[in-house]
This record gives sequence, structure tokens and C-alpha cells, in this order.
Amino acid sequence: MQRIVPNVWCQGNAVEVGEFYAAVLPQSSATTTMNYPTEGLLDFQRDFAGQALVVDVSVRGYQIRLINAGNEFRPTPAISFILNTDPLLFDGGEDEARTSIHSIWEAFAEGGQVRMELDEYPFSKLYGWVEDRFGVNWQLMLSDPAGDRRPFVIPQFLFTGPVAQAQQAIELYTGLLADSSIGMLMPHQDEAAGIMFAEFNLAGQWFSGMDAGTDHHFTFSPGLSLEVSCADQEEIDRLWEVLSSVPEAEQCGWVVDRFGVSWQIVPENMGELMQHPGAFSRMLEMKKIIMAEL
Repeated sequence: MQRIVPNVWCQGNAVEVGEFYAAVLPQSSATTTMNYPTEGLLDFQRDFAGQALVVDVSVRGYQIRLINAGNEFRPTPAISFILNTDPLLFDGGEDEARTSIHSIWEAFAEGGQVRMELDEYPFSKLYGWVEDRFGVNWQLMLSDPAGDRRPFVIPQFLFTGPVAQAQQAIELYTGLLADSSIGMLMPHQDEAAGIMFAEFNLAGQWFSGMDAGTDHHFTFSPGLSLEVSCADQEEIDRLWEVLSSVPEAEQCGWVVDRFGVSWQIVPENMGELMQHPGAFSRMLEMKKIIMAEL
């Protein structure tokens, strides 16, 4: 079970976004898994009555969740997805892997924004960073088959601003969830600038993190949040106490931590609970999810 699911906030177009990713990314599919109810909605949600609320995208078995909502939030480059393309996964080896990367790149770059050109770099024979037309950032990388094996999709945190925060955040997150560990930590040459690249594992899933080493015009946003499935109310309470640092951001299980990262702390049987009559309306009135009250 994938306990941590990235959630992308979509501006009323989650179905379109899901269909795009399913068409572009290898071994992918998109399925509407939850619809808005037809009643009990808040005023700003009424135009969505009966429409898709959640579209789940599976990319080689990795789940990314699309939230169909309004124009309140948009993803930023502070959380991106590394697509770790291993030549060993292709019958045609490196040549076929390169072809796959170029195909994805062309689709994402059309109507999007190139942040680092697709080219050879010291850390990869083929790498590029692109923001697609929907505002989601992707890092396409040809991996070294001689290196350690990694999953195809790896979310990466980019901590912007003058204060190095990556290592502090990684230590907090790995200490909070079972089956977590810190892997490689590579500092910037100027150690005051923090971490240049890090790998860590949360609840059995690989993540990456780095300090930008300089100010940027963006930081973390609810436009790309991380949903954590909890076994029971006790675990919800524990994670909520540690992660919630912005009281005004608390709503429907959402919190913002002290680094600015948005999390959704939800029960693992949330889908089942939401089938209870009136559950959606009751959830809208909650800050922390109280399972017994859904």
C-alpha cells in the first residue's frame, strides 16, 4: 500500500489532466474514484455538484491523486516529480529509454515552461526539468543502470530561501513515520547553503530533497500536497500535533508544517467513511478529521 500519495490541485480540469498523463506517461491510467455529492456543498463548490472530485493516476503502479477544485491554488516547482528512467526497464536498452524520455519531454514542454534544457549533465547523460501546461514540475532523468535501483517516480522537495532547511525537514519526516530512513546527504560546497541533494525513505517510499541555496519567487503551496493514510485516530492525532504549524491552514484534514509543506492527514479507510450519509458535509466543518464523527 502506498501510504503517502501526492495530491495535485487542479483548476476544474482534473479529468483532462488525468487523461493527458495517462496518454503521455508509460504504463499509466487515470480513473475517477470519487465524485462531488449533489447536495450539502458549500457555495463555491456548487458548480461541481455531481462532477469528478478525485481522479487517481497510476504511473507504473505509483499513485498520484488529482483534486478537482477551483482556482485557489496551483502547484509550484517546490515539489516536483523525478522520472527515473532506467535503461534496464527497456528491451532496447539505453536507446529506447532515451526515446521514451524525449517523447515525454516533448509532450510536457508543449504549452509548458522549460526550467533546465534536456541535455547531458555531470550527474546524468540525459536530464531536463520542465513544468507542464498544468503547472506540475517534472525532472526527466536517464539513470545509470550500474547504480542503486530506484522507482520510476520520486517526489522531490526544493527548499527555497536563504536558510538551509532540507536536512531539518528530512530528519523531522523520517522520525515521524515508521519504516523510514535517511540515505545519501550531499552538501553544497558552501555548507552554509545546506544540502545539494538528498535521498530519504518515508513509509517505504523514496523521496528526494535539496536546498536551493538562494531565494526564489516560489515556495511550497497547497497546489501540491502530500496525503498520508493513517491506521486509526491515534495516528491521525500524533501526526497532526507534529505537522500542523499554521492554524489558519487547518481544514478538512489539511495542515501546513513549519517548512511550508502542505499535508493531508486522513484515515486509510477515508473512501469508505465518505460513503456515510452526510459525511461530506460533516467533513467540511472539521479541521482535524475525527473518524467517529464522519
